[in-house]
Amino acid sequence: METLDQETPVAPVQIPADNAGLAIMSVLRNYGIDTIFGIPGTHNLEFYRHLAPLGIRPVTTRHEQGAGYGADGWAQQTGLPGVVITTSGPGLLNALSAAGTAYCESRPLIVLSPGVPEGSEFSDNGSLHETKDASAAAGAVMEWSRRVHSAQEAVQAVHDAFELFRYGRPRPVHIEVPLNVLESRHSCPPELLEALPLLEPVQADDGAVAAAAAGLRSAVRPVILAGGGSLHAGDNLRRLAERLQAPVITTLNGKAAIAEDHPLSLGSNIRLPRAQQLADDADVLLVIGSKVGEAEMWGGSVTPRGGVIRIDILGTQLDKNIPADIGLVGDAAAVVPQLLAELDGHRAPVADFAALRTELEEQARALSPELAAVSETIAANVAADAIIGGDSSQITYFGTSSFIPQQQPHSLLYTPAYATLGYGLPASIGAKIAAPDRQVVCVAGDGALMFAIQELITAVEQGLDLTVVCVDNGGYAEIRQNERDRGMEPVGVNLSQPNWPALADAFGGRGQRAATLAELGDALRSASADGGLQLIHVPLAEIAASL
Repeated sequence: METLDQETPVAPVQIPADNAGLAIMSVLRNYGIDTIFGIPGTHNLEFYRHLAPLGIRPVTTRHEQGAGYGADGWAQQTGLPGVVITTSGPGLLNALSAAGTAYCESRPLIVLSPGVPEGSEFSDNGSLHETKDASAAAGAVMEWSRRVHSAQEAVQAVHDAFELFRYGRPRPVHIEVPLNVLESRHSCPPELLEALPLLEPVQADDGAVAAAAAGLRSAVRPVILAGGGSLHAGDNLRRLAERLQAPVITTLNGKAAIAEDHPLSLGSNIRLPRAQQLADDADVLLVIGSKVGEAEMWGGSVTPRGGVIRIDILGTQLDKNIPADIGLVGDAAAVVPQLLAELDGHRAPVADFAALRTELEEQARALSPELAAVSETIAANVAADAIIGGDSSQITYFGTSSFIPQQQPHSLLYTPAYATLGYGLPASIGAKIAAPDRQVVCVAGDGALMFAIQELITAVEQGLDLTVVCVDNGGYAEIRQNERDRGMEPVGVNLSQPNWPALADAFGGRGQRAATLAELGDALRSASADGGLQLIHVPLAEIAASL
């Protein structure tokens, strides 16, 4: 009699080794993708078959949402799109929240999934992972979703995705490969699998650039508002700010567009009233790569009284929320150098914004003195170039975003517009995999961390040195305050807490508790020295009482 621990021999499935999965993964590898995130499943194995031979590292998260966020953190450090492989049905749908985040925050992401075989669409016959219309579901959330019908179509979809990411507004895409296509021999010629050469970034119209430069040259109080789209400009943005002696205020997605210790940087503080007033009072406001959306304004607004110049990769963005007097359609990587060339020889009087920086800091501190203090303690006890993973937690938007200055872009991992919970931990894992030589510290609230707590084991499994700071305010403190503001008694927001240090120990890491700022500093230093997964539990009420 067969026992439970015996396996019944199964004849191997005969699948061609040179199938569509090989073609798809080969073209991705040729574009530089060496890491994918996802979970192997019954229907996606012909993607996974080819990872090891191609030198692609698989990162198996414990939820597909974590795979999407991990891919996002990886992408921000590499400059390449994150790639997620899901299985059909629930695997794909589990990843859609991460895809929605990537869409809202303009992040490059490719989601690959198998689909029902051709001819079986909408059959409603009870097949495994049956979904009414997976591609339509994905397409409702992402920039586009394609159900392909050959390996050649799938490979072309990869090329099209990279064209979008390189020359358009980066947003997530989905490629669904029917099982019969995925498992069949491909006939792609070798040249089709090669990465397309990188072209020059898109420049703006020369006449519009000249008009914009003339306006900036005559400005007495120019201000630069830099969003996520400004990061392509690199150090040229600093040169432009210095030439104009213009302060640079950024959105959270544009954080560190110029180093935040630069005297012209006013930090990622456009949500603060004083920063909005500064933008309103400018005689010329230069907006680079931002829609200036309400999520970044925190109930305020920017309503400039002077002229407005906008740079954006899409013409449709130039009048969004703030109408442009002069619009420059192009990539900031090309347009900012165009402006610099037109402004050659211009030298504005040296400006001093030290008092304004202090005023902004005081406004930010007033929002939550205890979270400011926690953040400053973290900043003082981590590496100067540490990557800080954030979440839609008060510790991020009241604390780390303002009080941990960053000197290079993509060093604060956050989603200010989509404002999802559960992002910070998996994004930090992805960032650490992409940037193993930089310290990565995930700082999240207790409520946010519980959305992705299973990914602690992913960090252990991947052998990462990762410190997680859990700032415990007893549940969903923001929503608790929202309820009180409406005259409600708190409902569903005061959450039971696990034994956080013991939880970290159970996952194979090390847990500590820090109830004072001094203990937090000690814990951060020891965590960095010891390596591995480290979790520091910070009970905020006790921290506040000790101040």
